[in-house]
Amino acid sequence: MELTPIAYISTPYKEKFAIPRQPGLAPAVKGKITMQPDFNDINAFRGLEGFSHIWLIFQFHQVPDNKWTPLVRPPRLGGNKKKGVFATRSTHRPNNLGMSVVRLESISHDNGQVCIEVSGMDLLDGTPIFDIKPYIQYVDSLPTAQSDFAQQPPMQLAVEFSEQAQRALARHSEHYPDLEQELTQILSFNPCPAYQQDKDEQRIYGVRLYDFNVKWRLCGHIEVCDIETV
Repeated sequence: MELTPIAYISTPYKEKFAIPRQPGLAPAVKGKITMQPDFNDINAFRGLEGFSHIWLIFQFHQVPDNKWTPLVRPPRLGGNKKKGVFATRSTHRPNNLGMSVVRLESISHDNGQVCIEVSGMDLLDGTPIFDIKPYIQYVDSLPTAQSDFAQQPPMQLAVEFSEQAQRALARHSEHYPDLEQELTQILSFNPCPAYQQDKDEQRIYGVRLYDFNVKWRLCGHIEVCDIETV
């Protein structure tokens, strides 16, 4: 069986570091799915506008081929305990497939091109999409389900912006009006590697988001130090 991408998604996430580890954790962040020519038919989406959320089946396309392992170290367990790969959502899987539920914002058909705007995704920019399915609340939502080590949402930290970062937000507010909200949601879940947490508070981390290099440090909370244009 060969899988062919039906679309690719454009997102602000230009690298894997700091992407939310689950969908829905940064609802302010938006992405655009652009259909490939063979599947670029608006009729394929008739009725989808009646659903608030959709499932995306995709590929972890930056994971090296054949690099899956039977045991992985989930970040939720501090990166120290091992679980079987099929008991986690690790990217290092036999077929590199992932699934995420995202909010459907709009469906457009401009100049013959079908595009779908979504929000709350946890996908790297340029991720191949293999399938799109509607989220059906009465069967897909199971409030009493048991989720072992991921039963509760991850802890969030306060996010503060330095004066320098605030000036950068003001400079870019016209083109990126939601940047402060997006950064707050993304960084509040503390993307720092588990083995580096609780260490040097002066260490500066950086991540690519849109066309920016966002710099922050961990000091009991998250302090965004600067937002540099790449």
